[in-house]
Amino acid sequence: MGRGDGSGRIVSPDDADDTGAGILHVDMDAFYAAVEVLDNPALAGKPIIIGAPEGRSVVSSASYEARKFGVRSAMPVSQALRLCPTAVVVRPHFDRYIESSRAVMSIFHEITPLVEPLSIDEAFLDVRGARRLWGSPGVIARMLRARVRERTGLTCSIGAASTKHVAKMASTMSKPDGLLIIPADRTMDFLRPRSVRALWGVGPKSAESLESRGIRTIGDVLATPRPILDRALGASMGERIWHLARGEDAREIQTERIEKSIGHEETFEDDVDDDAVLGAELRRLADRVGARLRAHGAEAATVALKVRFADFRTVSRSVTLPEPTAVGQRIGDAARELFGALERPLPIRLIGVRAENLRSATASAMLWDDDAEWRRVEEAMDGATTRFGRGVVTRAALLGPPRGGTTLPSHPRPPAPHPE
Repeated sequence: MGRGDGSGRIVSPDDADDTGAGILHVDMDAFYAAVEVLDNPALAGKPIIIGAPEGRSVVSSASYEARKFGVRSAMPVSQALRLCPTAVVVRPHFDRYIESSRAVMSIFHEITPLVEPLSIDEAFLDVRGARRLWGSPGVIARMLRARVRERTGLTCSIGAASTKHVAKMASTMSKPDGLLIIPADRTMDFLRPRSVRALWGVGPKSAESLESRGIRTIGDVLATPRPILDRALGASMGERIWHLARGEDAREIQTERIEKSIGHEETFEDDVDDDAVLGAELRRLADRVGARLRAHGAEAATVALKVRFADFRTVSRSVTLPEPTAVGQRIGDAARELFGALERPLPIRLIGVRAENLRSATASAMLWDDDAEWRRVEEAMDGATTRFGRGVVTRAALLGPPRGGTTLPSHPRPPAPHPE
């Protein structure tokens, strides 16, 4: 979710110039919370936290009413409730979010085939070729917002600009429920006064490095020689920032997007130091990762482990597999081996499994398959899940009460469209 609380919102007038602003960034407003309000209108206007009400769940999303108190995603729910004691905590319903996302994405595809989903609740659209059919970018953006509201009951914010980077900046500034258009010839006027922290790829450490040198705005970046940027950020990042500050962004819309990684993680309600419990949890997470890989027709060459201890210290380990795989058993074996070699001075608060270095499953065919038996078992489980829902068939070791406070993917992706 965006980190803004809606304050400082900027929107364009109805007659705004949209010349050259053919790239749209569409971002749903407080998406998870908004879907929950659709399903329970009594929540409307209330501060809402999406997460588990007990234990140490983290905030998956929050309504703008809660954000005004400082509630943010990835914050422990307990901390969020201290900031906003009147908030209503709602358990996430990810199936509903996927259903709503699919409806929204289908509306985007009605306008143009050039849609690049970024996540479950945002996408880039290239509408430069749709002018003859639908009108100018501003007309299309207003039509999109109206269609999304009418058909789904949800609101979205849109930034329209000549590049992806500026369009995304504009949508963030227009939230919630707004439209901000930056015509091509006003790009530099828009960029100059903005904070360097608004530039794509500039995180807290990079921002601190720039600001310590007096480089606080994009205008300051423009006035800074390249060698100084390179020393502050490194040559690669320095070059990127130099171009973005000038409104230069060569990235095109990618309609077919391949995930770089697929992962799941779990935050426990109580710190865990039981090897049997942790081993079973690694199996469960690995099985979910494997199922998602198979659903995407992908295999992973690398398995990564993430562990967060009771003192919030976080460590990551990874291993390259002898052969790429989408078999949960194999992924789980690798994750458990990494875990077994890890020093554990404290009980564990969070554990995660991630598949990385993904490639098409068809690209890694082998003469023999050591995982053939497990592959058949897991494909049968996939079929049972498709017919009867997740959890109907599972490992015996995973039976029992849930121990975690969050069950969402660590980085949920947009759902695949229904086949026609």
